Amino acid sequence: MTRRSSIAVTGLIAIAFFIAFFLATPAHAAGLLIADDGGLLSIEEHTVHVTVNNGIAVTQVTQVFRNQENRVVEGLYSFPVPARASVAGFSMWIDGQEMIGEVLEKQAAREIYNTYKSQKQDPGLLEQSDYRTFDLRVFPIKPLAVQKIQITYYQELESDDDWMTYVYPLASNARQVVNSRVSGLFSLTIDVKSAEPIAEMKSPSHGADLQVTRYSDNYSRASLRALGASLNRDVVIATRGSRAPTGASLIANKEADADGYFSLSLRAGDDLKERNSSADYVFLLDVSASMRDEEKLDQSRQTLAALVDALADDDRFDVIAFNNRQTTAFGSLVAADAAHRSDGAKFLASRQARGGTDFNAALSAAYRYAKDSRALNIVLISDGLSEQSRLASLMRLIASRPKQSRILCVGIGNDVDRALLQRMADETGGLAAFISADGDFQRQAAALHRKLHRPTISNASVEIDGVSVRDVEPAVLGNLFDGTPARIFGRYREGGVANVKLKGIVGGEPFAQTFQVNFPQSDAENPQIQRMWALRRIDRLLNGRGASAADIDQIIRLGQQYSIATEYTSFIVLANDAEYTKWKIDQHNAVRLTSDRDAQTKVDLQLRQLRDKAPNGRGDPSLGPAVTTHAGPSPSPATPSMQSLTSANPNGLPHYGGAFDPVTVGLVAGLCGAAVRRRRRLSSEDPASKNSPKLE
Repeated sequence: MTRRSSIAVTGLIAIAFFIAFFLATPAHAAGLLIADDGGLLSIEEHTVHVTVNNGIAVTQVTQVFRNQENRVVEGLYSFPVPARASVAGFSMWIDGQEMIGEVLEKQAAREIYNTYKSQKQDPGLLEQSDYRTFDLRVFPIKPLAVQKIQITYYQELESDDDWMTYVYPLASNARQVVNSRVSGLFSLTIDVKSAEPIAEMKSPSHGADLQVTRYSDNYSRASLRALGASLNRDVVIATRGSRAPTGASLIANKEADADGYFSLSLRAGDDLKERNSSADYVFLLDVSASMRDEEKLDQSRQTLAALVDALADDDRFDVIAFNNRQTTAFGSLVAADAAHRSDGAKFLASRQARGGTDFNAALSAAYRYAKDSRALNIVLISDGLSEQSRLASLMRLIASRPKQSRILCVGIGNDVDRALLQRMADETGGLAAFISADGDFQRQAAALHRKLHRPTISNASVEIDGVSVRDVEPAVLGNLFDGTPARIFGRYREGGVANVKLKGIVGGEPFAQTFQVNFPQSDAENPQIQRMWALRRIDRLLNGRGASAADIDQIIRLGQQYSIATEYTSFIVLANDAEYTKWKIDQHNAVRLTSDRDAQTKVDLQLRQLRDKAPNGRGDPSLGPAVTTHAGPSPSPATPSMQSLTSANPNGLPHYGGAFDPVTVGLVAGLCGAAVRRRRRLSSEDPASKNSPKLE
């Protein structure tokens, strides 16, 4: 069997979706409340509940802290939020009452917070501190008192060769060393609901400590519980599902007399035949000083080694290590045989992280390998952290790339500029992938190679007939890679059956396929689609090029309308409704969150009914015996030649014992009539529909 056919078989066997929780990196814990003035705060309880519904995850994190000192302190809660995630809710409990945060323009929210702080009253402030991190300030935390907070965020799950990735990152470089151990209970529950059958769930990071139960073909639950657990690393959970052919699927949210929102997923499946053409690869390995953090360089070596080992015998490659200068392994393209892989391993082992980052010079060096007769894949392995002053010249360089070349970006670690790497890939017809310390390097490398050697639906576009849609994000699809569905969000007025036509180029020939999907006239179960649409629009307005004044105004309006914290908007929590009235703050999010919780309660009840139908609550009787497993890691394949240059990451995990299967029902139920009318009025005032691009 050839290397390429072996890789293809491996890819077919490993068809799945991937849900990753708490991607591990050795650093101080995030998601902790730290006393700004050195005061001592302990974590009494940390509860996480996640519902994954056809690729969209709703994460609710509840934490209880105690001030261990006999004085008032201000708490700073710093936490990273995953890519394509929207912070949709921030609540504090004040005098036993939940107060729901509202979104304001960032400076206005900060000024209100400081006003209350000077009066030693109860405000809370959640604001974005950089492209990936949010800071939450709480004041005052009274002497020896407890403080309960809750954060909810929605996330569009990433996909890699049918493994969708969900990230709940705990590990991060906190501002100071803190005690990350929970004195009481840590619990985590994830409910996974999918239109495609779910075959298996496992935890590569926590193994048998995570208990998994499959209640039906389309619903599984995983749970974890521990007392006195350390929260300074992340957890990984993988869910394997069946592979679907090329097609389309839709989920929507619509009130009967209001605009609807939809999420349409498009995928290239196994029915497209594999290409046999070989290709050239130039691997650009970032060895700048920022790659020292979180063992990024070691992760990069492992990733690059796995990528090279996944190459076919007739592929060619070279490796360029770069910071402010470039050093090549061979100086020319060489065959991906065992001898050259061994020499490449020695080259990688000798690299050290130091100096600055010059993407421009590295890409210019890679361009010199281009040959008109062969495809050139430039694979950039980096955290994407560089000087913003060079961004404009970098984009010009990308636009002038050689014919038949594209850039594939592999982001390493939690501290990574995803927006830049994604943009570099998108603008060259490539793709971006993000790898954690506990990632399966061989699997991810094989998946990337498979994407490059299976047909890409290039210049993909979609036409929707039968239902009038508008405000589609993104307006242009680009390329549709094997195993990586494209997801578009949009709005529609009237429901009905629509013909969705996917068009593009496959192997130089026109491609077109039509699918039927139903846009519901009324569907209240997926309100998260509204925020996901707004987040996509905000991302486009931010776009890395520098938002204009008009763009910033629209970002602020979208943030306030859809309750999204951005670099221009923040959440503010006040002590009671009268304080919101005092500052003339409309409580949009209180209304929206009530609707969201009502929809979530319905989903929870549906899932509970599935659990109740199972014998002893342990599995779906239609499946035969209950399916309850301890999700141990899969055996690793034999270590390839280049992979041997780095050692595996040690787990070093605390022991989590026992099963945990909490029933997370009892959220706020039902919308009052006034709330419904108010929400519809707010929706009718939505400013985002003006000057919106239309679907082409």
